[in-house]
Amino acid sequence: MLKKDGAREAFDRAKLHAGLMKACAKRRVPEEEIEFMVDEIEAELRDRRRHEVTSRRLGDMALLRLRKLDMVAYLRFASVYRQYTDVDQFRSELVRLAGSGR
Repeated sequence: MLKKDGAREAFDRAKLHAGLMKACAKRRVPEEEIEFMVDEIEAELRDRRRHEVTSRRLGDMALLRLRKLDMVAYLRFASVYRQYTDVDQFRSELVRLAGSGR
């Protein structure tokens, strides 16, 4: 995986799982659903023609699934992944989501 700073590291299933678990904490998201998302992302990565994926692409894959599953978990993950630094960035994301019908 290619990180934002240009560093490379191996895909870490446990790290992805932990991030999704944190995003879904205290939400009604079954553990099995989180496992399924991780399995699905891992399978998609395996099936890609290119062997290297960017951390941005990996984050986008997680966000796509969270958005369909639980909007609060989506926003939690997005706030860390996109490194929101103030309330205005968070508000912009909410407005964007509201405008997209979801």
